[in-house]
Amino acid sequence: MVANPVLVDSSYYIGLAREGRDPLRELAVVGAQRDVATCGAVRCEVARGIKAEAVLGRFRRAWDVMMYVPTDNRLWSDVEQTLWQLDRQGVCLPLPDVVIACCARRIQAVVLTFDQHFQAIPGIRAVGEIV
Repeated sequence: MVANPVLVDSSYYIGLAREGRDPLRELAVVGAQRDVATCGAVRCEVARGIKAEAVLGRFRRAWDVMMYVPTDNRLWSDVEQTLWQLDRQGVCLPLPDVVIACCARRIQAVVLTFDQHFQAIPGIRAVGEIV
């Protein structure tokens, strides 16, 4: 049985970096056992906080070989519907989190995150670590 892919949320990258840990090194361990995925929202959120161009290049090279979830019209419709449903339930979440969640849902991925918002999104399995 093949394990579901892991879509890594920006909070995971940022949280590990703030702790002085190398997120790419830790993801290499995860990637040895299952596919690691990214999407445009994660790349943009993480890249904007990277100060050194050489470090950004390292992250870009890693992202370029990950499974990539494109944001086409069908995905944006899913985001729109998910936001609408959550809002009707009184749950107001940041747009980037819902985009990332819909990307994960599209490929049936587990979301690797430190952000609790993902727990409120239907159809999402969010974890703080992969064991």
